[in-house]
Amino acid sequence: MRSSGVNLRELVLDTLLAVTRDEEYSHIAIRDTLDKYQFLEKHERSFLKRVCQGTLEHMIWIDYVINQFSSVKVNKMKPQIRCILRSSVYELKYMDAVPASATCNEAVKIAQKKGFHRLKGFVNGVLRNISRNLEQISLPDPNKDSLKYLSIKYSMPEWILELWMKTYSLEETEEFLQAFLADAPLSVRVNQWKSTKEDLIKELEAGGIHVWEHETIPGVLYLEDYDYLAGIPAFQQGKFYVQDISSVQAGLWADPKPGDYVLDVCAAPGGKSIHAAELILEAERTLAEKGQPVNVPGMVEARDLTEYKVSLIQENIERCGLSNIRAVQADARIFDETMEGRADIVLADLPCSGLGVLGRKVDIKYKVHLGLCQELCLLQREILHTVQRYVKPGGVLLYSTCTIHPAENQENVEWFLQEHPEYQLERQQQILPKLGKNDGFYLAKMRKESGYGSGH
Repeated sequence: MRSSGVNLRELVLDTLLAVTRDEEYSHIAIRDTLDKYQFLEKHERSFLKRVCQGTLEHMIWIDYVINQFSSVKVNKMKPQIRCILRSSVYELKYMDAVPASATCNEAVKIAQKKGFHRLKGFVNGVLRNISRNLEQISLPDPNKDSLKYLSIKYSMPEWILELWMKTYSLEETEEFLQAFLADAPLSVRVNQWKSTKEDLIKELEAGGIHVWEHETIPGVLYLEDYDYLAGIPAFQQGKFYVQDISSVQAGLWADPKPGDYVLDVCAAPGGKSIHAAELILEAERTLAEKGQPVNVPGMVEARDLTEYKVSLIQENIERCGLSNIRAVQADARIFDETMEGRADIVLADLPCSGLGVLGRKVDIKYKVHLGLCQELCLLQREILHTVQRYVKPGGVLLYSTCTIHPAENQENVEWFLQEHPEYQLERQQQILPKLGKNDGFYLAKMRKESGYGSGH
């Protein structure tokens, strides 16, 4: 794999080390590598991304296999050797087009190149033994220990399975796991201010991209067979915005009206804010066509904590070409008295455990833990308690997360409604991961009674 003069397996090793040793997020580490090596051929980029993501996705199963054939357990290995073996086992199992001998030979060469000359025999022996016996490897008996069986088969930590199985059946839980490991198309939302759906489909298909429409949500498309997102001219020109179906629902639920002031308190990278801004423009255009122009045009304020996150929002605003939205740096935990009772809609898509997006952010399942989930619940409550004061009487607070965890979702809403009786729950939904369709997501729409003043 050197047609561009770059050893792809070395790049895989460096990327996996960044994630597993240096605690970088996988989607960031992979994106940074692809950005740095933009000159790679399409098939090379595909190989690098697939091996990195696949190794992380299947890491519990991979470690289970390695431990059966290695005299040194995975957690005792040097990080470089561990990553070399993990990615090589992924290749042996899932990359049919790559000869097993090539995988083993390249692993030995990289180990030597990284200074592990004494371990070349160990690497070679473990991998060739696994290669010969791969089809005979058996999983734990599901009838004796269903938790361990599911954990290893789908590479999901047991504590997450225990968490889900308190609410969902074994069959439902296995459906989540299958959805997370399945290849999923990219879902995007058409920017109607820069293109029509029909024109965008034609343009993308002319570029060799496979495109099809969502069955029920207008303006949402699925994309496959593209090389590099940032290299698609229509993306560069802001004709579409990458957004999961579950996330699109937030804007539809919020349903902003002409002249509305929308505050998104944790907005980065800006998908929900930009969607809200587009919906306001659409609603105002419809009124104008009826001869009823809005006196004060609507506005979306997209806030986030850090300068970096605000720069991401600003970049997306500029690419989409919207004028009724601004990016602002602010800490959602700290009350802003200038905003009290001003917002028609407050979007609170808050920091969460991310257990609904494990298919896209494959390393979250190894980084998050139950203690962190409990900390996040408290943070979510702290932010909700603060930002609800920004909603004007009769306005909407839309709470959302990208997790499947009742304590962060339904239980938080129950707590909030008890603490703030001026709010009424209009609707809530736990959207579950669906094979090839959408992530896991939670939404709760709460309306502040019009009889309450902003000071309550």
